[in-house]
Amino acid sequence: MFPALSRISRRRALQGSAALAVVCALLLWWLLPMDDSSPSGRLTFSTGVQSGVYQRYGDLLKNALAHDLPKVSIELRKSEGSQQNLARVASGEADFTIATADAVAKYRRDGRPGADRLRGCARLYDDYVQLVVPQGSPVETPADLRGRRVGVGQDRSGVRLIADRVLTAAGLDARQDIEPVSAGLDTLPGRLERGELDAFFWSGGLPTGTIQKLSERFPVRLVPVGDRLIGRVHATGDATRHYHSAVIPAEAYPQMGARSPVQTVAVANLLVTTDRADPELTERFTRTVIRSRDRIGREVHPAQLVDLRTAIYTDPLPLHEGARRYYGSVKP
Repeated sequence: MFPALSRISRRRALQGSAALAVVCALLLWWLLPMDDSSPSGRLTFSTGVQSGVYQRYGDLLKNALAHDLPKVSIELRKSEGSQQNLARVASGEADFTIATADAVAKYRRDGRPGADRLRGCARLYDDYVQLVVPQGSPVETPADLRGRRVGVGQDRSGVRLIADRVLTAAGLDARQDIEPVSAGLDTLPGRLERGELDAFFWSGGLPTGTIQKLSERFPVRLVPVGDRLIGRVHATGDATRHYHSAVIPAEAYPQMGARSPVQTVAVANLLVTTDRADPELTERFTRTVIRSRDRIGREVHPAQLVDLRTAIYTDPLPLHEGARRYYGSVKP
């Protein structure tokens, strides 16, 4: 009797050990990076200004890519924004970047160097135009900015592009009717707080951390960009078809105390590369962007809006072959 029980116990122990080994192997497979066929080398990702969403998103994405592409060394390069990002990628100075769809359309329409080589990997999240003024400011519409000191973003940024278009639609010449201040989000809030600016434009995901922090220490509010003005923005050129009417929820910036949503204009951000990018590397890069959405979104809220169902729509850019492979592999 006892030898039989001993054999049963040994058999159960062996079965338990085998099951444990399988579980450990699966866990190890899940934790370890990609296999040995993983691409190798170096790549540069052009981001944005120090305090902006592009830069923070790039920091977190770099960590996710380090896990999924362990043989690839990733360098992040700060930039003035979308327009400089596109120039870097098109020239080969950077391999991947983020840029707004309107900036991409303008780059292509203007026939800029390398424009025909640009390719899309994913539609990410929308940027919202945010016109920030002190709480007690008399500015109620963009037209009220006449004669005032206005932060319009850096020269090669997407902010500057859309700020100029909103001002034009409001009947203002950005060079003559206002005092334009060309600077990035890293300095504009401080200048507004010190009374050196009357207003500043920002185009970014919601909420933008730097504006949120400003609202917590200094009373500010957002100026709406109404329907009529948006219609005039659309009339300024082909690239503006990528703008759409949107609202900034009152709860986006609780400290501002807004009682209702603020109407504005929004534009999609695209993950951009060129036809030079290796298809396998691009496929895995795109996979990491989609899979890391929730993890990155816990710290950069706009990243939560990256959606597999819409990511494939990279208009005005054709989809990169590597990205196409990824979307094909996960198609329901």
